[in-house]
Amino acid sequence: MLLKYFYDDKLAQASYLVGCQATGEAIVIDPARNIESYEKIAKAHHVRIVGVTETHIHADFLSGAREIASKFGATLYLSDEGGPDWRYKYLPEFEHCFLKDGDTFNIGNINFEVMHTPGHTPEHISLLVTDGGSSATGPMGIFTGDFVFVGDVGRPDLLEKAAGVQGSSEEMAIAMFHSLQRFKQLPDYIQIWPGHGAGSACGKALGAIPSSTVGYEKMTNWALQCEDVRHFTEILLSGQPEAPTYFSMMKRLNKEGTQLLQEITDPHCMEPSIATVQTWVKQGIVVDTRPASEFSTKHLRGVINIPYNKSFVTWAGWLLDYTRPIYLLASDEYVRDVLQDLRSIGLDYVVATMDPNVINQAEESDKHVMVYREVTPVMVNDAVRTGQMYVLDVRSTSEWEEGHIPQAKHIMLGYLHERVREIPSDKPILVHCKAGGRSAIAASILQAQGLEDVRNLLGGYDEWIKQGYPSQRESDLLENKTE
Repeated sequence: MLLKYFYDDKLAQASYLVGCQATGEAIVIDPARNIESYEKIAKAHHVRIVGVTETHIHADFLSGAREIASKFGATLYLSDEGGPDWRYKYLPEFEHCFLKDGDTFNIGNINFEVMHTPGHTPEHISLLVTDGGSSATGPMGIFTGDFVFVGDVGRPDLLEKAAGVQGSSEEMAIAMFHSLQRFKQLPDYIQIWPGHGAGSACGKALGAIPSSTVGYEKMTNWALQCEDVRHFTEILLSGQPEAPTYFSMMKRLNKEGTQLLQEITDPHCMEPSIATVQTWVKQGIVVDTRPASEFSTKHLRGVINIPYNKSFVTWAGWLLDYTRPIYLLASDEYVRDVLQDLRSIGLDYVVATMDPNVINQAEESDKHVMVYREVTPVMVNDAVRTGQMYVLDVRSTSEWEEGHIPQAKHIMLGYLHERVREIPSDKPILVHCKAGGRSAIAASILQAQGLEDVRNLLGGYDEWIKQGYPSQRESDLLENKTE
């Protein structure tokens, strides 16, 4: 048996290729949209990809299941659990096999047994795998998708927050509890191969180790140690991170069928021109991918900054519109990588690209040129204390509740573009996050929306606290109100 692990650290997403070397056949589990890596590994190990499967309808990335079925003629093995609302709609055009709890199927001599494991989603399945080419009489491992992670379990609230099914969070949490009771009956030696690692928004405390065992998780995973369903539900639902707004789009596209990559028109590469960029600003969303340190010192009016780094995909998904044209300011050396990352979450409507050095064509006095100041806590403390500066905290809700600058207002970065009108324009705006990265993106959004006097707090809230300036917790405010 051949087992290969693939990991996209930008999406914290894991996928797998399982092959039977005796028959030269293989299947891909929870594939990413770009399938080149699976094809390369399959060729290197002399196996043909004859199957593709998913543990559930994904919300955080675009699946490559349709890509694989189209390119290799592979059979789609997909869940038929969860009811009619959770069935894939694009299957008639491909050979497919519906899977229910207890079903089995083979890829060469490798046997897969289906476990229906609802909780993260209603249709979620896990796959027990047995190497039929060995002397094994039982499974060696289980592909758990977004059911059981290393140190945590899948969040049950995305159905409500991302798919809009009102009141389903508690129902899904209870389903997760019962799925775990069944999971705990598996032998301790069974290996666990999850669909995500640390950094994924599909859970709140995922471990960074790529795999585990049932026995180890029973010893260390809080969710497998909790025996009371009400207590379990309360813990599981509390403290979950904000659900990215693009998750609802991912659910719909993965359910209905994504556009094939070969069908996407590549963007035009344009010669640097400030006039062209200003036209783009009127037509769609212009994204400057330079580091924030470069963008802050000189950038074009109306352009937002999402630096091309590990967090690029996440914030692109939060902040870009799937229905509006996207224009990129990105250097030739990595423009292909930027496009691939955008396409991994279905942001295919990229019309044109341009080298960000276009900014060098503008003089400092040009009306199209903008800057925002980066300031330290000592530089702004007096203005903050006396109310001469509006303080905007763009961290997550859980970060805010743990402690914040007393004068600050809270709008999480992902919602900022929708709530800019709430921010006054009669005083300078100090924007901050934990360390300065998210607030730099926020500063660009504020300026693109017409708020010019913006400063970014270097080192963020961490530096504010380190310098000994005041903070308060949300719980302290609530206690004071009840006294």
